[in-house]
Amino acid sequence: MISDDADAALWLRFALVPGIGPRRQSSLLQAFRTPQAALAASFYDVCNVLGDNQAARVWCTAASAPPSETMLRTREWLDAPGHHLLTLADDAWPASLLDLPDAPAVLFCMGNLALLKQTSLAVVGSRNATPQGIEHAERFAAAVSDAGIGIVSGLAAGIDAAAHRGGLAGPGRTIAVIGTGPERVYPASNRALAHRIAAEGVIVSEFGVGTEPRAGHFPRRNRLIAALGKGCLVVEAALQSGSLITARQANEMGRDVFAIPGSIHSPQAKGCHQLIKQGARLTESVQDILEELGWDSGPVQKGLTLLDPAPLPQGEEGQVLAATGYDPVTVDELATRCGLTADRLCAILLGLELQGAVLALPGGRFQRRA
Repeated sequence: MISDDADAALWLRFALVPGIGPRRQSSLLQAFRTPQAALAASFYDVCNVLGDNQAARVWCTAASAPPSETMLRTREWLDAPGHHLLTLADDAWPASLLDLPDAPAVLFCMGNLALLKQTSLAVVGSRNATPQGIEHAERFAAAVSDAGIGIVSGLAAGIDAAAHRGGLAGPGRTIAVIGTGPERVYPASNRALAHRIAAEGVIVSEFGVGTEPRAGHFPRRNRLIAALGKGCLVVEAALQSGSLITARQANEMGRDVFAIPGSIHSPQAKGCHQLIKQGARLTESVQDILEELGWDSGPVQKGLTLLDPAPLPQGEEGQVLAATGYDPVTVDELATRCGLTADRLCAILLGLELQGAVLALPGGRFQRRA
């Protein structure tokens, strides 16, 4: 972590040139070795490295210009307690990011930097997750964290948020990689969770202060999530989900990919099923992950299977649960299956919901909880 103001200013100027992304930054560092040398290089030398006259012109103009508003605001942000600038030259830099061909030159961090170098698992999935998917994400993440393994995710709504909550429940804690400036929380509904992660885990961004959420930023965020994890678990994902991008990036870096199967009728399970067809490990238990990656299970109970159903109760409650299954079902469909009146069935469903055995879903549907 940089403590010298002059070095910090050089790295910020190097990293925050508009339009010069991580790949070009990497090329400049390989050619000139240090930010200072890259910033002092001639237009001719920079053009030779980048192979682009316009990019070289942008670089040389920014190198000699006064500090930009983004640089000034980022320096102010770094003055606050618990805010850190981490660079490729720092001992605290996570070695796993060096597997990226376009590793960022700097990271803006809030929280415990030591978590960036520990063994971690990426957990990703749909923003529009089902209640069952959210429960699976939180429980799997909590069990992995309980084994002393960190949880990496993207602080999005749905599966990401559930994974972070699970990670915070154990000693492995959690890493949140965001696609905005480090001072922003997106979505705003995760503000309280973000504050907790900054206090108990670590938040990471490669974007300077003032950077707003943009579609192109999230694939960049996803590659960091994939790189920081030794493996990647996809809990729920539609076929066009960004989580599949993260899984692909993880696979390209030699990480193991895991996917939790779901109902054949659920759009949120189709992405996971596609990954399994392509070779991802079908995952029913935390032990599947720990054993595949050769991790010591630690305090995690041997053979723990989070998807195993509880024993059915006796009587009408057990009859209704058996008829409900794990796919969403309407009251009318259940009444037909069970042969119960609608009034009696609704009373039983209310009791099962209060017990936590079934979930009430939008549209008057119900689903049995795993």
